[in-house]
Amino acid sequence: MAERWRVLIVDDDADMRVLERVLFRADDRFEVVGEAIDGADALAQVVELRPDVVVLDLAMGVMDGATALPILRHLMPDAVLAVCSAYLDDTEHLTPLGADAFVDKTEMHRELVPLLAAACSART
Repeated sequence: MAERWRVLIVDDDADMRVLERVLFRADDRFEVVGEAIDGADALAQVVELRPDVVVLDLAMGVMDGATALPILRHLMPDAVLAVCSAYLDDTEHLTPLGADAFVDKTEMHRELVPLLAAACSART
């Protein structure tokens, strides 16, 4: 992975994207290179941006996170794909689809950056 891990934030809620951006910008190991509003938007952006990390919401319009996840994994086999959602009661089906990490949105302010830093470091 790069010296700074490049992040694509995928969430249909603008406020959540702002919060995630703020959390990543507070840690100089990460660089937010793009934001997408749904899975289809994310797929269009990853080809150009080639992020090291994708933080993906599950419940979105046009293409939800669970649908985008295996396509993202196929396009970016070495990237860290993290599901960040308020609906993490049943995540067993997401790991085979390509999810590397799970973050509950209610704990995001504490868990997102440390969890992804550990996941990225393990891939280096």
